[in-house]
Amino acid sequence: MGAGPPVAPGAPLTWVVGGGGLLGGHVRAALPGRRTEFVGPVVPWSDPDRARAALEEGAAALLARADHWQVLWCAGAGVTGTSQAQLDTELTMWGATLAALAPGAARGSVAFASSAGGVYAGSSPSPFDESSPTRPLAPYGQAKLTAESMLAQWVQEHGGAAFVARIANLYGPGQDLTKQQGLVSQLCWAHLEGRPATIWVSLDTLRDYLYAPDCASLLLDASDRLVEPGPRGSCGSGGRTVTKVLASQRPLTIGAVIGELRRIFRSRPSVVLGASPTSRVQARDLSMVSRVWTDLDDRTLTTFPAGVAATLADLRLRRQLAQGQRSR
Repeated sequence: MGAGPPVAPGAPLTWVVGGGGLLGGHVRAALPGRRTEFVGPVVPWSDPDRARAALEEGAAALLARADHWQVLWCAGAGVTGTSQAQLDTELTMWGATLAALAPGAARGSVAFASSAGGVYAGSSPSPFDESSPTRPLAPYGQAKLTAESMLAQWVQEHGGAAFVARIANLYGPGQDLTKQQGLVSQLCWAHLEGRPATIWVSLDTLRDYLYAPDCASLLLDASDRLVEPGPRGSCGSGGRTVTKVLASQRPLTIGAVIGELRRIFRSRPSVVLGASPTSRVQARDLSMVSRVWTDLDDRTLTTFPAGVAATLADLRLRRQLAQGQRSR
């Protein structure tokens, strides 16, 4: 555990928690050449007690190895309809990890992947930025706000630096299809299987879709900025929590998404409009804009058609591999 090349001078040893997920996987893929990755213990997320012990063990090992460290928390299985009990369990593991990192807080920083849609769901007016009032409509959004507050309190009590990334709707290769989220991936998967996809909200619903590899790059650049000395970073001023919206800042209606997919599929996606208890906690307009560290947003993002094409290709390959395994 924790074996690997020596830490590059000036670069923090970086632990990506949740590296097997959509965002975490792309963050890990972008690490080589930027910083050294800390390989912690495998976290058995389905067993909360063992997961907590693994996270505490990983934190202790990270502090023992590195004079300069960083944790990028990309974990979390929660979605809008997740039960309060599950969310409470995730918050317990998050709190345990922060407590285990506290003895070395002055030497490190923590970045937390939050949900822009979750925390702004009931707010107005759009577009939402870092100064917009937060108003979750579901326990999921409230849990994200609680986790943000826990991190801010950790910095106040122990030092170090923290970055809260309020992230728009992620999509891209590697989406977990078992989670009831990911409109783009769900539509692509339904297309490959030749069946209709169910949409639970109105077609004029506005969302901001951010390609996961672009988000990973933004997150890493922001976490670099966080620890810069001087006025641009946070550590030069004694440590603080910085919150930034990570988004494409180009919202699309679900109807427009279906139109783009029609051009890529060369046929109209089969869609069924349905009703769900979670529909009442889904905002009609979740347009996003960032007004913090705006120079980081001055980059060329992957176009939506290119991102959808990559997502479709990934799902097609995964489906072919699964079919090949079943035929053996």
